[in-house]
Amino acid sequence: MTQLVERYYRLLIRVSSNLQSAFLVAVRLYWGWQFMQTGWGKLSDIGKVIGFFTDLGIPAPVLNAYFVSALEFGGGLLLILGLGSRLIALPLVINMMVAYITADREALFSIFSSPDKFTGAAPYTFLIASLIVLIFGPGKISTDAVLTGRIGSSRVSQAVNGGSPVALQH
Repeated sequence: MTQLVERYYRLLIRVSSNLQSAFLVAVRLYWGWQFMQTGWGKLSDIGKVIGFFTDLGIPAPVLNAYFVSALEFGGGLLLILGLGSRLIALPLVINMMVAYITADREALFSIFSSPDKFTGAAPYTFLIASLIVLIFGPGKISTDAVLTGRIGSSRVSQAVNGGSPVALQH
């Protein structure tokens, strides 16, 4: 019985591991598109965004409105392409955390008392998608993976690991 459970568990691991890149590309494409649409919407009506940021008390609301709008639009495009994915995911994570702190403070502070309010807030899914890309990378189906393959895993891993022979994983 133990061998049967172990065999099926190994099969489950193999099958689910093979779905990793497809999942990551789906996350990147869907949420990249969502970021692009949100950024474009903000850029298209920047006056409204500036007014909203002013009402929230965000410093330099004009500069920040343009920055956030461009970050979301450009970051979404980069996620779709899988180019600089982890590099762009970090500012997107920070952006969504700031959105929670400034625009959805009540939802943020209800993380334990009312988790549905926290997970129902607009920044939640954007934050989770950005964290997934930041932590797991873009996957094998990405421009990052292609560029890393062209540079050569050994040279990249030596640069990243300070000369260590450990291979860089995509």
